[in-house]
Amino acid sequence: MKGNDEFGCLDNPITSEGKPPNPRTPSFRLQSPTTDGVLKPCKKSLVRHPSLVKSKALDIAIGNGYEVENRGAEFTPIIRSGAWADIGFRTRMEDVYLRIDDFTHDYGLKKCADVPNAFYGVFDGHGGKHAADFACYHLPRFIVEDQNFPEEIERVVASAFLQTDTAFAEACALDSALASGATALAALVLGRMLVVANVGDCRAVLCRRGKAIEMSRDHKPNCNRERKRIEALGGSVYDGYLNGQLNVARALGDWHIEGMKDANGGPLSAEPELMTADLTEEDEFIIIGCDGLWDVFRSQNAVDFARRRLQEHNDPAMCSKDLVDEALKRKSQDNLTVVVVCFQSNPPPNLVAPRARVRRSFSAEGLRELQSLLDGLGN
Repeated sequence: MKGNDEFGCLDNPITSEGKPPNPRTPSFRLQSPTTDGVLKPCKKSLVRHPSLVKSKALDIAIGNGYEVENRGAEFTPIIRSGAWADIGFRTRMEDVYLRIDDFTHDYGLKKCADVPNAFYGVFDGHGGKHAADFACYHLPRFIVEDQNFPEEIERVVASAFLQTDTAFAEACALDSALASGATALAALVLGRMLVVANVGDCRAVLCRRGKAIEMSRDHKPNCNRERKRIEALGGSVYDGYLNGQLNVARALGDWHIEGMKDANGGPLSAEPELMTADLTEEDEFIIIGCDGLWDVFRSQNAVDFARRRLQEHNDPAMCSKDLVDEALKRKSQDNLTVVVVCFQSNPPPNLVAPRARVRRSFSAEGLRELQSLLDGLGN
């Protein structure tokens, strides 16, 4: 799929304006209902899930994020992107993606107009598609409408995830038919800064001169770190499933599932894990995909595959489709959604391994023979 701005799901449709539709009525757009059912604007301050509060309610720690080691001089990315989605072997499509190459312009901001800026998101719904649609529509708006954007980008993005989760809970309170959940991954490019925020098992992998750099970590309940957090909050992990029900440890939504989330906290977290990197001339592209892709691709394998395709046609949209088609050939059993974002106009270069330098030396006997030969020539 081509074009600068794009919302997609089954069969890669795009709305007439290139933006995702509101999952319900316009009254939900950026509003939240009070307990008496009256709608009011959402607060722009951080709304943090009670189970994650350790100090002040507005004190969110970005310390659980990571920064990728960077090298190289100043670099300005040239952004090109494409995406593809397929229902796969499932009976319904619950994946949604958002692809915006000119983020601030599309949302009417002028703060970052003079530098590259883009937003990409993949949302993998479960138990229905409403949570994925809701997050796809509201998450970027919570980001751009925060008064601290883009100066405090990491804090703003983390807050936007939690605000989206809270707003969806309030929407579900008004309409129980919305009950569902979704994993979500958002990637933002501001200038040469790349920020990736993730809840669940979607994944983003950066290609740095042919090497796969994972920009997110899968949040599975059986991971030691997630298991400890879950058990500390009264949950359990059974056969790899959170409370025996969900195979992810973090997600948006799922407020309707007993024992996952409530006003007093719960083991299912909506707090994203963030990773950042300063892009350099060695950074070629990033692959963003829902778990249907990563069920059949290792990160380095996906980078190698995409790199070969980009060397052939240098088209991120075709590359996204190539990855989806290959995942289907490998019998992925899930919906498939892939976004490929290139940071340079040229295709990835061929990598030539440096030839090992072989040191050669003469033995003492060889040197004597050579000296005798040279002396003989001199005479």
